[in-house]
Amino acid sequence: MAVVDLVIASGNAGKVREFAGLLAALPVQVRPQPPGLEVEETGSTFAENARLKAVAVARASGAWALADDSGLCVAALGGAPGIHSARYAATDGARIDRLLRELAQALAADPGAGRGARFVAALALAAPDGRVLLEVEGHCPGEILQAPRGEGGFGYDPVFLVPDLGLTFAELDRDIKGCVGHRGRAFALLEPPLRQLLQVGTQLPCSP
Repeated sequence: MAVVDLVIASGNAGKVREFAGLLAALPVQVRPQPPGLEVEETGSTFAENARLKAVAVARASGAWALADDSGLCVAALGGAPGIHSARYAATDGARIDRLLRELAQALAADPGAGRGARFVAALALAAPDGRVLLEVEGHCPGEILQAPRGEGGFGYDPVFLVPDLGLTFAELDRDIKGCVGHRGRAFALLEPPLRQLLQVGTQLPCSP
């Protein structure tokens, strides 16, 4: 089976490595998006933003492109920070501080609102001609703690508790987080149809 070029629609080296690991068992050659390429995320949902990034990077690179858009949705905050998760504040610490402050205010106004939340990851795969070949979305339900706990992970991980495990994302082993986390769950939905596309050999540019 030919090896297919697959561009990860991200300039984040850590995210490219993460997807390279997830895709390791498939006949793909993973590479990052072209340097200097920036895609404006103008969508109103995670799925729309993932689609925008996948299509733009696929057209720019001339290869299949896999994009993700993810974030944290807190019920008592009306789903915020949502698609603005990464832009909620300037640093991870500031984002957590703002989240906890706004959640405390919401709960003071409505104690019954609860601390329920979920992480969401939308994945989209696009072809060089702009066709969106696959779209999936993975969710991980949880709760927001009153204070950070754990040293691992990034972003909101220290305050996101997985109730069934009694641990925050920041306390989870990387492999376990990969299984129960939103991105891992999304990839589990993506992998079967992606394998089928690769076996069918849908007109893709292949690596030499």
